[in-house]
Amino acid sequence: MIHMQDRIKIEECALDDADAHDRGGEVPPSGEPRGDEASNLLEVIDRARRFEADAFDIIVDRYAFRLMGFFRRSSGSREDAEDLVQEVFIRLVKTIGEYREEGRFEAWLFRIAGNLARDHQRRKHVDSNHNIGEGSRQGDLGARSVRVRHHDETPPQSFEHTDRLQAGLARLADAEREVILLRHFGELTFAEIAQYLAAPLGTVLARSHRGLAKLRQWMEQTHD
Repeated sequence: MIHMQDRIKIEECALDDADAHDRGGEVPPSGEPRGDEASNLLEVIDRARRFEADAFDIIVDRYAFRLMGFFRRSSGSREDAEDLVQEVFIRLVKTIGEYREEGRFEAWLFRIAGNLARDHQRRKHVDSNHNIGEGSRQGDLGARSVRVRHHDETPPQSFEHTDRLQAGLARLADAEREVILLRHFGELTFAEIAQYLAAPLGTVLARSHRGLAKLRQWMEQTHD
C-alpha cells in the first residue's frame, strides 16, 4: 500500500505538469471500474434500484473501506466515521433511483459523502462553540479518544504516520482539505471534484497543489 506521504509527492509532480490546464479529460483514477467490472457494477446498481438486498451488500463491500478512510480523515474520529458511513448507505437506499448512468457512480456516491462531511463539520463547530468552558466535557472526550485508539485496527507502527497525517489535514483550510480527501479517498477526478464543488477546474487544482505542498512540508517537519 502506498503511504499518503508518497501519494502526496506523486500528486505534486502531476500537478506541476505544464499540461495541467488540459486535465478536464484526465484518465480516471485507478479505483474506477473498467470493462467487465464496470458492466457488473451497472448490473448491481440496476438490481439495487429494484431493492434487492444482496445488491446493496455488494456496494457496501466495495465502497465501505474507502468511505471509512474519507470520514476518518474528515472527522478525526473512528466512531463518527462509522456513523457517517452508515448514513451514506441509508441515503443510498433512499436515493438510488436518482442515480443517472451518464456520471460515474463513485462520483455520485462521494457527493453524498461530501455533503454529510460538511454537515458534520458544521455541527461540530456549533457544538464546540456551545461547550466552550465546560472543562468536564474535555475529560470525557479524552477518555473516549483512548477507547477508540485502543480498539483501532491500525497496526501500532502506523499510529505515528496516521497521527501526523491527521494533524496535517486538520491544519489545512477547509477548501483545501475537502479537495484532497475527495481526490485521494474518494478517488474522484479533478473534473468531477470541480463539478461537485461548482468551482472552476483551475481553482480545484490550485487548492490541491497548495494543500499537498503544506501537508508534505508539515509531515516532513514532524518526521525530523
